[in-house]
Amino acid sequence: MSTTIMISNDLKSELNAMKLFPSETYEDIIKSLIDDRKILSKETLKDIDEAKAEIKAGKYYTLEQLKKEYDIKWYIK
Repeated sequence: MSTTIMISNDLKSELNAMKLFPSETYEDIIKSLIDDRKILSKETLKDIDEAKAEIKAGKYYTLEQLKKEYDIKWYIK
């Protein structure tokens, strides 16, 4: 049995960008995301949420700031 869901165009674009190959279906992508989520522990998810909050609050360093602070003249991309 299958069903239809409605998603925004923005979400559809994000899902399209996540495709590993053109013929991959949205179901494949969603299953992969669910599997990834199952693997993460509750502690890891909590740490990720805390990190997102810190970034949102501006508590992070840019690469340029780190290069300046540690006098790094080059880096590998």
